[in-house]
Amino acid sequence: MRPLRRFIASDFGQRFVAGLIVLYTRIVFRTTRWRRLNTEVADRLLRDQRRGLVCFWHNRLLMMPYLAVESRRFHLLTSDHRDGQLIAQVVRHFGIDVFHGSSSRRPIQTLLQAAEISAAGGIVCMAPDGPRGPRMRAAFGPVIAAGLVTQRLESEHPAGVASTNAVLVPISYATSRRRTLNSWDRFLLPLPFGHGVFVLGKEIEVPADLDSAGREALRLRLEDSLNAVTAEADRLTGHPPVDPAPVS
Repeated sequence: MRPLRRFIASDFGQRFVAGLIVLYTRIVFRTTRWRRLNTEVADRLLRDQRRGLVCFWHNRLLMMPYLAVESRRFHLLTSDHRDGQLIAQVVRHFGIDVFHGSSSRRPIQTLLQAAEISAAGGIVCMAPDGPRGPRMRAAFGPVIAAGLVTQRLESEHPAGVASTNAVLVPISYATSRRRTLNSWDRFLLPLPFGHGVFVLGKEIEVPADLDSAGREALRLRLEDSLNAVTAEADRLTGHPPVDPAPVS
């Protein structure tokens, strides 16, 4: 392992790099003129104390901590590899909790943990295409986790009112001054002194009794909604949309 990579992999190196990233995001945030669109969606869900998961593409992760609110505890799902540990170091600076999971080694435990956090009132945040892609293609994880939350809420409130359905909330952002990295996800690196926009999509209700066709329909709906809010954010900041990875 090269010296720089050894340094970044060390505990001190992770803290040092995380501190640089936090400093950079604060500079970008404070020197960018921001707009927030469709915030009434979040206001309503928070007011009604709805349970749910916030979803965004992996390439729009960097500035997402600035959407956290003090009234609800946010919890970000990250991998337990080196990159995920670095992300954890960064978001903890913003008061966001972290739980580690793996879609390959322990997917069931990860989804159960996400459902438990959400049902207890925390807001789970996840990138449905992370940590390895394909880019801007949603996995089933958020739909399954939200369905488990709804199932638990219905058992606690047998009347089965609509508000027991957990929701998925698609969110994205873009900035006018930016670089798009040549990574698998085409990671967006915002630059200072521009204008930016956060775009929230309409919530997606997830019932408990979904069959495989229902889960697939909601997965596609989440994917389409995320691509729509991402394309809208890009358009509003003067950029063509980033294309999702081809469907294999």
